[in-house]
Amino acid sequence: MARLVLGIGISHTPMLNAELEDWPLFIEADRARAHLDKDGNSVSYEDLLRAADAATAGQIEPEKLAARHGAAMSNLRKIRQAIRAAALDALIVVGDDQDELYGETNIPCVLIYRGETIRNVPPVHNPNRPEWARRLSAKYFETESPRDYPVDAGLAHHLIEALIEQEFDIATATNLAPDQGEGHAFGFVHNRLLQGDAPPVVPIFLNTYFPPNQASPRRCYRLGQAISAAIASYPEASRVGILASGGLSHFTVDEELDGEVMRALREKDGEALCTLPPNKLNGGSSEIRNWICAAGALEDVPLSWMDYQPGYRTPAGTGTGLGFAIWSS
Repeated sequence: MARLVLGIGISHTPMLNAELEDWPLFIEADRARAHLDKDGNSVSYEDLLRAADAATAGQIEPEKLAARHGAAMSNLRKIRQAIRAAALDALIVVGDDQDELYGETNIPCVLIYRGETIRNVPPVHNPNRPEWARRLSAKYFETESPRDYPVDAGLAHHLIEALIEQEFDIATATNLAPDQGEGHAFGFVHNRLLQGDAPPVVPIFLNTYFPPNQASPRRCYRLGQAISAAIASYPEASRVGILASGGLSHFTVDEELDGEVMRALREKDGEALCTLPPNKLNGGSSEIRNWICAAGALEDVPLSWMDYQPGYRTPAGTGTGLGFAIWSS
C-alpha cells in the first residue's frame, strides 16, 4: 500500500528566484500593480503607503533584507534536501493557475492532471516588463527547449476515482495545448526544487484566485483529508509526498494572518484553518488555500520543521510572507 511520507509547504514568489540585490527592485512592479489590503479591499500602492505604520520603512533596512534573504535561501536548500532524502516514488503538487492554462472559457475549481507527462516550456517574455522581472520569472521555466516531466498517471487516476467516490467533483486533463506549458506554481517545483531530480508528479490545480468558484478553506481542508485517504487505499507500494506551492500573504505582507496559519499548522489546529476569513484569502494571499489542502492531507504526519520570514520589500509594506514547512514520517 502507498504511504504519505513527506509534506512540504513553500512560497513560490520570484523573491526566491532573486539575489539579494534584486529585492529592492520589486518596488517598481509594486508601484504599478493593483493591490488588496489586509481585508481584501482593492487599494493602490499609494493607499498602502499612506496607511503604513511608520515602522514599516525599517523593515527594508539593508541588514534586515540581507538576514531574511539569507534565511530564505537556506530554507530553500533545506527543502531540496528533504525531498531528495525522502526517496519519493511520486510527489503530489497542489498549486494554483493564474490565467496560465485556464481562463474565462473554463476555470475548474479542482483539476487533477492525469497525462503521462507534463510539459515545461521557455517563457514568452513581455517586452513591457523590466529586465530584472523577466529574468526572475524565467527561472520557473526551461531555458532553451521544452521539457516533458514525468507524471504518475496511475496515482492520478486513482485519486480522481477515489475523490469522486468521496463526492468531490474533479475536472481532469491529459495534455496541454501545443504552445502551452505548466504554470509557475508547478514550474517552481521542477526548476527550483527538484532541479533535474524528477520523481513523477501529480499536479492538482486549485482555483484559489478567481471568484465565484474558489474552494472555501473548509473544502480545501476536506479535500486534503480525502487525498490522504485515497493515498492510503492505493495498492502500489509507493512513497508519496504532497507539496503546497505558493503563499503566504502577498502582495501586502500580513504577519498576523501568516502567524495564525503557521500556528495552526504547528498545533494541528484544523478548525482554525477551516475558518480562516475568506476575505483575507484573495489575490496572492489566496494561495494559502494550497497550504490548507496539504494540511488536511498531513493531519497524521508529524510537522518536523517550519520557518517564516516576513518578506517586506517596500515602505508601503508590500512583499510576500515567506513560509517554509516540512512534515515527515
